[in-house]
Amino acid sequence: MTDEIYIKRCIELAQKATGKTYPNPLVGSVIVHNGKIIGEGFHEKAGQNHAEINAINSVENPELLKDSTIYVSLEPCSHFGKTPPCANKIIEIGFKKVVIGTLDSHEKVNGKGKNLIENAGIEVVSGILEQECRELNKRFFTFHQKKRPFILLKWAESGDKFLDQNFQPTQIGNPLTKQFVHHLRSEEHAILVGTNTALNDNPSLTTRELSGRNPVRILIDFELKVPENFSIYNEEAPTLVLNTVKNSVEGNIQFIKTEKDNFIESLMKILYEQQIQSVLVEGGSYTLQQFIDAGIWDEAIVIKNENLILGNGTKAPDFHAENYKTENFRDNKVKFYKNY
Repeated sequence: MTDEIYIKRCIELAQKATGKTYPNPLVGSVIVHNGKIIGEGFHEKAGQNHAEINAINSVENPELLKDSTIYVSLEPCSHFGKTPPCANKIIEIGFKKVVIGTLDSHEKVNGKGKNLIENAGIEVVSGILEQECRELNKRFFTFHQKKRPFILLKWAESGDKFLDQNFQPTQIGNPLTKQFVHHLRSEEHAILVGTNTALNDNPSLTTRELSGRNPVRILIDFELKVPENFSIYNEEAPTLVLNTVKNSVEGNIQFIKTEKDNFIESLMKILYEQQIQSVLVEGGSYTLQQFIDAGIWDEAIVIKNENLILGNGTKAPDFHAENYKTENFRDNKVKFYKNY
């Protein structure tokens, strides 16, 4: 039971960096000596120290390390990236024991880190709270295993299942759900809308309601109808514009030429090549329906204002999944769905 307690702490630490480590995974680490935590750390940002190194550096008395157990939510890396391999550092220190939440399915790791440590004569235990550790990095695992980003669908609908009234932008959520949506944006790698949403709402797709990173913006605009003075073209975030007209890079805007046929499939391929690990789809009904019909979505969040009756407008997507959780945000209900 003790191992589970320390791995749970690793997960808690790792979650502090949600949305900040792309393209790297979320990882937390704890060092325990004689039943006492003497060091903690997590991977805070891509290019910076990994969790194990931060935990090691936090220990006041380094002499205790070789008689300690290091816990880590994800298998220590065994390859050189922007930082040296953590597996080598663990071997160099000579920890008494290493406890791993889940192995890393990334082709550069995938059991190699664990094998390196075991071959150095250090005891290794893995698979502790494995499901929770995989859930922590659902985006990372989906990206590397399915060769596409993790897809999260989100929309707000009235009690009579409309997205707006008389096809005009309509406030359906409340201030609490608005803040919740901005929190979602800060956690996902990218955010996607189609032409109609960009034209009708002129969104900036940033995290204005809280301090957090702005996601990469993805605009699906085949004919390039959205004027370049619209908010989505401002300099607040990198922006990918998928279109049928041109390939070019103009400042923070990258235009990517694609075909309309088999679009969702092509989009997944393009976003994988662009190293986009997760996408929050905030598009209109048509865009959302394309993902639903293709079965290419991993989670969906539907904000419902059951007391609001709009009578006419854009119909909400045709969606029949069973929600696994409902949360109340004052007069709004937020329903959560999974497709994995």
